[in-house]
Amino acid sequence: MISTRRTAPSPDFAGAVSLDRVLADQPAVRRVDLPLSDVQAGRRLVVLDDDPTGTQSIADLPVLTSWSVSDLQWALRQPTTAFFILTNTRSLSEADAVERNEQIVDALDEAARLENVCYVIASRSDSTLRGYYPLETDVLAKELAARGTKVDGVVICPAYIEPGRVTVDSLHWSRAGNGMIPVSHSEFAKDASFGYVNSDLRDWVQEKTAGRISRDEVAAITLTDIRDGGPDRVEEILAGLSGGQPVVVDTADDADLQVVVIALLRAEAAGRSFVYRTGPSFVRARSGQQATPAIDAARLGAILAAAPHDAGDLRPDTAHGLIAVGSHVGLTTRQLERLRTKGNIVELELDVPTLLNGQDRDSHVSDVAARAADLLRTGESGGDVVIRTSRTLITGADAVDSLLIARTVSAALVNTVKEVIAQVRPAFVLAKGGITASDTATEGLSIRRAWSRGTMLPGIVSLWEPVSGPAQGIPFIVFAGNVGDDEALADVVGTLRSI
Repeated sequence: MISTRRTAPSPDFAGAVSLDRVLADQPAVRRVDLPLSDVQAGRRLVVLDDDPTGTQSIADLPVLTSWSVSDLQWALRQPTTAFFILTNTRSLSEADAVERNEQIVDALDEAARLENVCYVIASRSDSTLRGYYPLETDVLAKELAARGTKVDGVVICPAYIEPGRVTVDSLHWSRAGNGMIPVSHSEFAKDASFGYVNSDLRDWVQEKTAGRISRDEVAAITLTDIRDGGPDRVEEILAGLSGGQPVVVDTADDADLQVVVIALLRAEAAGRSFVYRTGPSFVRARSGQQATPAIDAARLGAILAAAPHDAGDLRPDTAHGLIAVGSHVGLTTRQLERLRTKGNIVELELDVPTLLNGQDRDSHVSDVAARAADLLRTGESGGDVVIRTSRTLITGADAVDSLLIARTVSAALVNTVKEVIAQVRPAFVLAKGGITASDTATEGLSIRRAWSRGTMLPGIVSLWEPVSGPAQGIPFIVFAGNVGDDEALADVVGTLRSI
């Protein structure tokens, strides 16, 4: 039996409420022990991250931006419970997203066979429900089935505890400035490429599958199931899934995920197979990790000191950092304004209309890159260099056209970063925005293999340590567009400046 009790306000509730009200009448949190040894004995978690911000929930896990068999073998050989593959599919067309998922499963299955490792895939996407669902989980299920693994269920768990994205009685919530709102009332639901109208995850599945899967066909694991029933009850629900049936999972505390992971490990040990479609918090729990303190100046200094260097050649050329800002959500604009008030930055703007004019794009990019490199090299600015796109958001006639515009602008910003790095090695590179960070990692810095070392703020904003290529020795900070308070960007930059 699946619990459907609802105590939270209905999806059409338009005001903000307290988290206490959202959780009214829910059972008390159940604390369980999830031994790391149990996670290590389970299947290796392979996280296909549709932008690089999924790493902001974990510490000390490998990250790949390439999925060659040899790269995947390197990751599988690391003594970790999980690793990330940066797919960047949220920025691709549907056809390209399908092809990329197919390529990765093909190479992963070959690498896992060579290394004799059993694996389970998490399709990690946005905690505010943006991304290619159900396309990606459909492709993964089909590819796994073709290789002998029939998927019994798709576990949908978008929660991200730290920034306030929780699910209660299948209704997904997002913390706004003055309380909690159903996620469909947030600015993220109006996304030009991946917008939606439903906050109840069962209705959202029906919406996103265009009715192929009805609300009534979606199973649910509620807080009552998790907190009153515990792992036994959750395992019972999981055991009842078949044919790739979706199950939406409530989460309001990290402890809720510990219960769910225990049940999943048991079900998988009994021969059940799942694909996970999740936000960052689930990945942390399924990796066997707890939330770790944010990286401070001392920890950052230790990470940099321990990184391998080649006769000093890989050390930065300047004490100042490079900050690339591509995200256009209101939160990013406010964070940039707060950084501006702190001083010690110089801003260079990439004009979006010019970037969309193919004739002038390359010269505009080169001009901005040359100016940025000169400011970093000479220290003329007296601080860090911010390269940002103009703040007026330009959208297309439809979702496909809007995505093409976003890709064009992101490519120009990343090419600017690439040209800067070719001329000078900054003290750090910070990329603001999911697509921006992904493209900066793969194209701007040519990162192929890295370690995600932890978070710059509690549970958000990850620090990568590139372990090969031209970016080795340069800390890379992955900063999503939709996380943190108004002071978050200034706080992170303050830590980076303190070493």
